[in-house]
Amino acid sequence: MTILWLTLLFAVVSMLYASVGQAGGSGYLAAMALLGLSPAVMKPTALVLNVFVATISTLKFSHAGYFSWATFWPFAVTSVPAAFVGGALSVSSSVYNIVVGGLLLYAAFRLFRVTQVAPSTCIKSPPLWVALIVGAGVGLLSGVTGIGGGIMFGPLLLSMRWAETRQTLGMSAAINLTNSAAGLLGHLASVMALPSAMPMWVAAAMIGGWVGAEYGSHRFSHVALQRLLAAVLTIAALKLLLV
Repeated sequence: MTILWLTLLFAVVSMLYASVGQAGGSGYLAAMALLGLSPAVMKPTALVLNVFVATISTLKFSHAGYFSWATFWPFAVTSVPAAFVGGALSVSSSVYNIVVGGLLLYAAFRLFRVTQVAPSTCIKSPPLWVALIVGAGVGLLSGVTGIGGGIMFGPLLLSMRWAETRQTLGMSAAINLTNSAAGLLGHLASVMALPSAMPMWVAAAMIGGWVGAEYGSHRFSHVALQRLLAAVLTIAALKLLLV
């Protein structure tokens, strides 16, 4: 029953997250935390699902013209190797729960506090050294936890006026893809193990992700859904931190 419940939850999570340019890593982790799965299952599962859903989202948003390579590459050049290192690291369950719980609370806060920057707003390029440092930090956390990084990367782009809302969606999807792929490779290099139910979960997440990305690449008003997700993430975070 746990596998079936997760299959359904992963489909719903990927649809909702893909509609706003996210792969759903924090949502997958929240679902698994609520059902009591161990970090040994949570991390690789989230990374695998991120890769597939983020690929769909990246293609959809890039095709719609919502991507800026000039803004993206300085972050990615340090984020990808850092995610590989993070994926190879193994931390204790208590440390993992604290780190993931904290990130889920942050993700919930960012989803609840919906931010948008209009295309007409003055957009500036990030300093190269700042982008390199931020990319490394986001990548390391992505690999260690299984969260793709878009939930941290996107709000930063918006708050610093480094990209407008539509471009942020496309670049969040891309950072989720690159970080998750690197983190997964790092994990497999050190552990070489994935849950047996992975094919079923991947299929469910891809179907949901395709629907969400198709909808989200054309419409961007998802305030109620984002705040609902924020409530779920908060519950999962408290479960990790207090239980």
